[in-house]
Amino acid sequence: MAAMRAFWNSPVGPKTTHFWGPVANWGFVAAGLVDTQKPPEMISGNMTGVMCVYSCLFMRFAWMVQPRNYLLFGVHVSNEAVQLYQFQRWYRWYSAQRTVVREPAILKDI
Repeated sequence: MAAMRAFWNSPVGPKTTHFWGPVANWGFVAAGLVDTQKPPEMISGNMTGVMCVYSCLFMRFAWMVQPRNYLLFGVHVSNEAVQLYQFQRWYRWYSAQRTVVREPAILKDI
């Protein structure tokens, strides 16, 4: 009971945004994991890149803020991993599309 009371009243407990912000951010990770089942042409390279930068910036914020917010840090590490995976899927698809378009027309007839 004392541990629960300490968690409840802590500076990063459930009565603060230090707790609910990271909980809400797990939605980004869940959405990214669901999107891994979609074809790569559905991925937005721009948005995925922005999400990578966003998670990188907030990882630093979570590490530097006092008290240190390990929950926020963990969610952004997870999101960074998911978004980098999505970005490499998109980039492989994008590179393959560029090579198909760049083939000279004369080679297609041979």
